[in-house]
Amino acid sequence: MNQSIFALEMIGTVAFAISGALVAMKSKMDFFGVVVIGVVTATFGGMIRDVMLGSFPLGAFVNPAYVVVSALTSVIIFAIAYFDVNTDIIKRRVAYSKLLLVADAIGLGIFTAVGIRVAYALYPQNIFLLVFCGVMTGVGGGLARDIFVNQLPQIFHTDIYAVASLVGAVPCAYLMSAGYVAWGIWVGMLVVILVRGIAVYRKWNLPVARS
Repeated sequence: MNQSIFALEMIGTVAFAISGALVAMKSKMDFFGVVVIGVVTATFGGMIRDVMLGSFPLGAFVNPAYVVVSALTSVIIFAIAYFDVNTDIIKRRVAYSKLLLVADAIGLGIFTAVGIRVAYALYPQNIFLLVFCGVMTGVGGGLARDIFVNQLPQIFHTDIYAVASLVGAVPCAYLMSAGYVAWGIWVGMLVVILVRGIAVYRKWNLPVARS
């Protein structure tokens, strides 16, 4: 199980590093900025979770794989964009936008489920804590990313994002508390990705009060 969780974490790390690097490039950051934002996006949610659970030192500093993988992913994304001079600029922007949505959804789903699994190992019957840790692990990286690039965080406006994480976190937490850990991970992860994907496709938004 631990190896499976680590494999999922690596997939989520790559996915969130891609989304962070793409947002950084969209904000016209240089090479260093792209790498930093990629690493922050991929690791910050887990750091928040570890602080909440009192796990010190933080996992990202204990196992360098998270930082190394996210940094390398960011370098690759930057290199592809930097040396891609033949693709039409409009087509490139469309491709990057689609990649950002896909990577963000995958990272959100994986880290929501993994965050709950980590919390479950310490507090298996505290549903509220499990759900909260899952959501914060899922959205924490994107929240930090948007703040670093001086944007209104995505979770507070436009489309369904944090809500997708919450919708998947609830069944995930209940299944794990009932002893179905593997089922909880997969159900939670897939529900988050599905809700996020449908919300983007159908252009679902939460209501906004008129100013």
